[in-house]
Amino acid sequence: QAKLVESGGGSVQAGGSLRLSCTASGLRFDDAAMGWFRQLPGKERELVSCITWSGVQTHYADSVKGRFTISQDTAKNIVYLQMTSLSPEDTAMYYCAARAGTCYLAPSWYVIWGQGTQVTVSS
Repeated sequence: QAKLVESGGGSVQAGGSLRLSCTASGLRFDDAAMGWFRQLPGKERELVSCITWSGVQTHYADSVKGRFTISQDTAKNIVYLQMTSLSPEDTAMYYCAARAGTCYLAPSWYVIWGQGTQVTVSS
């Protein structure tokens, strides 16, 4: 059974950094795209970044370009989201998600979801 488990969230001050991890199991890794989404209460989930397991395709939301970096460790089946220069606007619940094929923006295209990890950035 496919499963995603996020970790690495926490509370930081503005300008700080965090690295989120998504440990995956039970996936067809050679055909997977892994996305990081975030969601505020009452808001829709938005794609922050995505990477295909091969690493060929990556995507970043405009709001995080130059600050966040997505990567994968294929030996450990972990996808990372390195977040730097964090601002209070980055405060949200962050979710890892997986789908077959390429990266898509809409969360409805992703079929496997983790439980989420909270990121809180104080000013």
